[in-house]
Amino acid sequence: MKKFLRIFLITFTVLGLLAAYPVWVLLSELGKANSEDPLVWEEDIAELVELTRTRGELRGAVLFLGSSSIRFWTTLEHDMQPLVTIRHGFGGAKLHDIEHYAERLVNDFRPRAVVVYCGTNDIQPHAAKTPGDLLETYQRFVDRVRAGLPDAPIYFIGIKPTPLRWSMWSEIQETNRSIREFSESQPDLHYIETGPEMLGADGLPDPDYFRFDRLHMNARGYAIWARIIRARLLADLEGV
Repeated sequence: MKKFLRIFLITFTVLGLLAAYPVWVLLSELGKANSEDPLVWEEDIAELVELTRTRGELRGAVLFLGSSSIRFWTTLEHDMQPLVTIRHGFGGAKLHDIEHYAERLVNDFRPRAVVVYCGTNDIQPHAAKTPGDLLETYQRFVDRVRAGLPDAPIYFIGIKPTPLRWSMWSEIQETNRSIREFSESQPDLHYIETGPEMLGADGLPDPDYFRFDRLHMNARGYAIWARIIRARLLADLEGV
């Protein structure tokens, strides 16, 4: 009975996603995610920028940038109150994508701080970039942001453990370590760790925090992020 119910729920969720996102949209995003050319995201970036500009003056907001974990964080504005936030997430993004679009997605909006989550799509079975390559890409991203926002603190959320890509956890940990050590060596660069809280008592990623695809977080997963990240930002930015 439990197995039947699980299959039913998965099928229902998939049908719901297909209803919300036409098949051609899903296929288009999958193709972009598999590309190493940042230009495939040009239309998506233009739409993100235009949507944010319709909100009016947002200088002084905290800007969240990254891949689908940022894109799907639909409760971000509520979760980070009283901080004002900008959410610039596009599914399938890799680190070199956010580096390429740093000026348009970050600097042009003059945020008081930047929070980055990206890298999951760079570390996949049979298609993983090395921790050294990813560190260099993140350093280039920081340089681009610093060119326009020399004093804005930048926070990197450590790449989270997921059931789907648990086989890549050692590579992910090494990437996180490299970026954490780099951040600790530089002024106004910060690293936020959330990974340990997403593991169960058995030391494996807790499936209760993830959607049916075993990759993207559900509301419980985002609640962990909200608690940790909001507390850190308020502690650092309050009164600044």
